[in-house]
Amino acid sequence: MGHTLLCVLALFLLSTLLYGQDEGGDAVLESPAFTVFEGDSVTMRCKHHNRRNKMKAAFFKDISRVENHQSRGAEMTIHSVSKSDEGKYACEFGDGAKSEAKELRVEAQRRVVTLRADETTVPVRGHVTLTCDVEDATGLENLWIRYTSDSSKKPVDIKNGYQYDISHGGSYTCQGWRREPDFFTSQSNAVIIQETVSNKATVTLQPNWPKIFSGEKMTLRCEIQGGGDTGWTYEWSTTSGYTRPTQKDYIISSATENHSGKYRCVGRRDSYFIMQWSDVITLEVLSYTPWARLSAVNRDIPVGGSVTLICSVSPSSSSGWTYFWYRGEKTSELLASQDIVFLSDGKISVSQGGLYWCRGGRGDPVCYTEYSGSIRVNKINIPQPVLTVSPLWLSPGASVTLNCSVKYPSAGWRFFWYKAVPRLSDSSYSYELIPDSINGTEQDSYIVDGQTHTAGYVCRAGRGDPVYYTHYSEPKFVLSGDVHSSASLTVSPNRVQHFTTDSVSLNCEGNSTEWRVKKLTESGSILFCQNWGTMTGSTCSIKRYQPSNAVYWCESGSGEFSNAVNITISSKDIILVSPVHPVTEGDSVSLSCRIRSQTFASKVFFYRNDKLIQNDTRRELNISAMSKSDEGFYKCKYSTGVSAQSWMSVKGASRPESSSFPIPMIIRLVFGIVVVILLPLLYCFTPSKDSCFIRPVQSESTNRGSAAGHLFNQKEAQQNEDSSPLHGEAHLYESIKGSDDTDNGKSTAPATDETSL
Repeated sequence: MGHTLLCVLALFLLSTLLYGQDEGGDAVLESPAFTVFEGDSVTMRCKHHNRRNKMKAAFFKDISRVENHQSRGAEMTIHSVSKSDEGKYACEFGDGAKSEAKELRVEAQRRVVTLRADETTVPVRGHVTLTCDVEDATGLENLWIRYTSDSSKKPVDIKNGYQYDISHGGSYTCQGWRREPDFFTSQSNAVIIQETVSNKATVTLQPNWPKIFSGEKMTLRCEIQGGGDTGWTYEWSTTSGYTRPTQKDYIISSATENHSGKYRCVGRRDSYFIMQWSDVITLEVLSYTPWARLSAVNRDIPVGGSVTLICSVSPSSSSGWTYFWYRGEKTSELLASQDIVFLSDGKISVSQGGLYWCRGGRGDPVCYTEYSGSIRVNKINIPQPVLTVSPLWLSPGASVTLNCSVKYPSAGWRFFWYKAVPRLSDSSYSYELIPDSINGTEQDSYIVDGQTHTAGYVCRAGRGDPVYYTHYSEPKFVLSGDVHSSASLTVSPNRVQHFTTDSVSLNCEGNSTEWRVKKLTESGSILFCQNWGTMTGSTCSIKRYQPSNAVYWCESGSGEFSNAVNITISSKDIILVSPVHPVTEGDSVSLSCRIRSQTFASKVFFYRNDKLIQNDTRRELNISAMSKSDEGFYKCKYSTGVSAQSWMSVKGASRPESSSFPIPMIIRLVFGIVVVILLPLLYCFTPSKDSCFIRPVQSESTNRGSAAGHLFNQKEAQQNEDSSPLHGEAHLYESIKGSDDTDNGKSTAPATDETSL
C-alpha cells in the first residue's frame, strides 16, 4: 500500500515538472514545461475542473487571444514552432473557467534529427537497419514513417528504440514524439531504401539468331520469370550505340553494325523495388550481305532421270533460311512446284536442262541473300543400266545373281559391280567396287557367294579408251531376315500383321548412333521413313495407316544394313499374330488370331498353305518344336472374315563344327543331290498351267542360284503350294502381295522386283 502511494506521488511530481499543471484553478492548461525547438510541433490542451465538460476553450498568449493557430475543441496545435511563438499561454472556457498562464520557451534553432541506414538495398529475404538520432531526446519515443511509390505517408512503427530493422523498400523518415500532450519534433532527412525481389529477368532473341545481317529485323525481349506480364517497367543496358527503350521489347527494325553488342535488362514494379539484372546476351550484326552457293551432285540428266541441286548459305553458321529457285535469268519467276521435286531444305531434284540459280531468304519482312552462281544442267542421253538381283530373299547357302542390262545394248560393253554403302549425310549411298570387277566383266551377270545379310548392289557399264561410262544403276537390294548384332531391326508390337489403328514402331540397334529406315513397297518404290513416318533418333514410327504390305530394314551411319522384315497393315477386322523374324528349328511357336473390336464366340480355323490344320474354340495354334516342314503361309479364319496370309520362315539350328564327316551325312548328301536333279525334271513335265514356276537365270554362265526371290501375290502362292517342291527354299520369308485385297482367292496383279529410291 505504501509503495503504491509513493509511485503515484512520484508520477504527480514528474507531471507537474514537465507540463506545469496547477490543480488550484477552475481550468488547467497542459503545455510542455521543457524548452522546445523551432520546427517542433506542439499541442496545448485545456482541461476543465469538471471533467465532463465538453465546451470549447479559447487560448491566449500574453493576454491576447490566439487566432493564427489551429484549434479544435479544447486543443490548440502549433505545427511548426518558431521563436515568435514564445510567451505565456492561458485558456478559458465559455463558463468563465480560466487557467493559470504557462510559459512556452522556444530555442532559436531547429532540433537536429538525423536518419541513417547501414545499407540502402534490402537483399532477397534480408533486411537493413535504420538509426534515428534526435537531439535532446529525453522522454521522447521515435516515430518511423515510410513513403511508398503511390506517395502515401504511412507510419511504420512507434517505439522507444533508436534503431529499426526493415525488409521493404520505400522512402523513410523519423521524428521524436510524446503522447501526453501530443508533441512532435521536426522530421529527419529522407533515406531511400530499395528492396531486391527474387524474380529473374531473361533476355531472349526473336528469332533466335545470335548472328544477323545488316537490314534484318530482330526483337530482344525481357522476360520476367514468375512475375506476370503487367505492372512492370523495364530498363535495358547495352554496349551498342543506340537509345535504350523502357518497354519489354527492344525492337531493331533494320539492323546495322552499330547494333552489335551486349544486352541485358531488369524489371521494376516501382522506384523502391529492384531485381537482379539478366545475364548478358551478345548480338552480332554482320555488315555484309550473305551469299548463296549452288552445287550439283551431277550436271548431266540421264534419260528419264533427274539430278539433285543443293543450295546453301554462307556463312554456314547462320540458320532459318528458306530457299528460292530460278531457271534461266536471275530475273525469272520462281520455279513452280511442278517443275521441281523438293527433297529437303536447300535440296531439289530437277529433270529439265537449263541454267539454274538460287538464293536464300529469312525473317519477316524477308531479308534475301545474294544470288548464287549459276549451274548449267544438261539433259543428255547417257544410258542408265538396270540392275536385277536374284533371289530377293536370301536362303541359307544360296548365291546372289546380279544382272546388269543396258537399254540399247551394243558390243564392247564391260560391266562393273559395286556394293552400295549407306551414306546418311546426304540420304544416298557410296559405291565400293567389288574387287573381282576392277577391270569389268564381259558378261552382264555376276554371282556373289557367301552373302548372309541384307545388302545393296549397283552396276554400270563402260567401253572405249578412254572409258566412256554409263550412269550408275539404281541400287537394288537382296534381303535377309537373319538378325546380327552390328545392325538389327525390331518391330513393336512384335508381329507381322497390324490393324490400321495400331501404333507401330521400328527400332534400329547396333554399332552406330545414326540410323535411317527404308521401306520397299509392293510397287517397287523404296522410301525413307520421313515419307511415311516419323524418325526420332533410332526409332521410326509409322504414321500413315493406310492398308499396305511392305518390307522394312535399317541402314546405319557406319555403312551397314540390318535384317529385313515384312509388315502388313490390314484394314480387315481380323489379323494373324505371327513372329516377325525367322524361327529356329526346334523352337516352340504360338500363333494366334486377333479381331478388331469384339470377342471370339465360335471356332477359329488355322491354315498352312491353305490347308486346314486346326479347327476348334482355341484362339492359338501352338507348335512345340518347329521344323522345316512347318514353314509356309499361315492364316486364320473366323465367322467375321479371313486374315491375310503371313510367311513363317524356319532357319536351321546352329551346330558346332566337327572335324569328321559321318557316313549318315554322306548318305543324306547323295540323296539330296538325287532329289535336286530329279524333282525339277518331274515338276517341269507335270501337266499344269503353273509348271516351271521358278524363273530361269538370264545368263547360262551365271545360273548358280535360285532366281525365285521376287515379290509375288497370294494367289500365286496358293496355286503353287502343292506343285512347287522348292517353295519353302526359294521363297524364304517372302513379302505378301495384296494382303488387304485378298479374300477367298481374290488378288491384285503381281509386283515387279525392280525398285527405285
